[in-house]
Amino acid sequence: MFSIIAIVFILGYVAIALEHTLKIDKAASALFTAVICWLLLVVGKTSIFPGLAVEADHIIGERLMEHLGDISGILFFLLGAMTIVELVDAHDGFSIITDKITAQKKSTLLIILAVITFFMSAALDNLTTAIVMATLLRKLIHNKRDLLLFAGIIIIAANAGGAWSPIGDVTTIMLWIGGQVSTTSIIGRLFLPSVVCLAVPLAIMALRLKGNLKANTVSNHQDNQEVDIPFRERKIVLGMGLGALLFVPVFKTVTHLPPFMGVLLGLSILWATTEIMHKRKEDETKVALSISSVLKRVDTSSILFFLGILLAVAALQTSGMLNSFAQFLDTNIANVWIINILIGFLSSVVDNVPLVAGAIGMYDLSLYPQDDLFWELLAFCAGTGGSSLIIGSAAGVAIMGILRIDFMWYLKNISLLAVIGYLSGVAAFWLMNYLV
Repeated sequence: MFSIIAIVFILGYVAIALEHTLKIDKAASALFTAVICWLLLVVGKTSIFPGLAVEADHIIGERLMEHLGDISGILFFLLGAMTIVELVDAHDGFSIITDKITAQKKSTLLIILAVITFFMSAALDNLTTAIVMATLLRKLIHNKRDLLLFAGIIIIAANAGGAWSPIGDVTTIMLWIGGQVSTTSIIGRLFLPSVVCLAVPLAIMALRLKGNLKANTVSNHQDNQEVDIPFRERKIVLGMGLGALLFVPVFKTVTHLPPFMGVLLGLSILWATTEIMHKRKEDETKVALSISSVLKRVDTSSILFFLGILLAVAALQTSGMLNSFAQFLDTNIANVWIINILIGFLSSVVDNVPLVAGAIGMYDLSLYPQDDLFWELLAFCAGTGGSSLIIGSAAGVAIMGILRIDFMWYLKNISLLAVIGYLSGVAAFWLMNYLV
């Protein structure tokens, strides 16, 4: 039964990769794969849970609801963050930022946006940053090819920026809360490798991008707005929107509640503020700037795709395949460098959260104490290895949905750059630990 579930997962993965060839939306393929994998768990329950045939149905249902709880937190976070970003965009708030970005040379603009993404991801997290930057890219660049190339580097920058911050990625948050890494250590020892991870592919792409942006590729907010928004209102909504997103890691640290609760709190405040702001305006203006109108712009198919792919990975985890793989690595490959590099590459295929959770469960702090090389290398590899494929990270999946990037296009044009950056970052980490 393990092999059948694995085959179904691989076939679903192929269907997602060949979305444009098959003419089937990736969300449909992901949802179908997820349901079939869980059905196979029920059918093969006696082989998966030997000796627990009577309790197997209950165990599978319980595990499904546990995973669904975690996944729902991610989905509500994604929905809340995307709604905030779309609300700011509806009020043309991002034009305040884009109007200040005057670089016309493609390579210069790429470097500016990549650096902004890198540090923003460390302060927010890679998923939120990816959503914000995808929206900015749509307003700055209208040439499709340039837009996709910029987006590829933004994905690498978001994941690299999230790796060196304790709140920049879900996996680093897990290791930070679990006590495997401390704030000062992860920042001090992973900052330079993360910079290298971005700098190498960024330099290569900057050399490839020739020329300047055409005059009509820089968006003018007045040309795209249905209603005229006063500058003061645009500034208020932008400030409150970014403030709501920046508030999330603070909210989580103080309350220990999941991040989606902080996002929903920020969304509710911004929602109420905009309702009050527009209550005396004409009905046409109120409708155009209302949350109900904004929600129509949120890409719900991306959220359903997220649901499908995470449920499918959860089925692999429930079946025990991911733990078996971790034990295989531990038994047959004793080198922590090779194990973590492989985990990084594997995180581009399956979600990095269960991989890191498996590693935390297998290796306790008595074997590898806090801030040990193993944990910090794990944080880096799990955080940046997912850039190798576009569906290997939350940032990649979000940008894939928002900007409609094809899996195969990313594989042909960005994956090699991401791998080179990933391995360069590992090499920098090795040099820091063994030579410096």
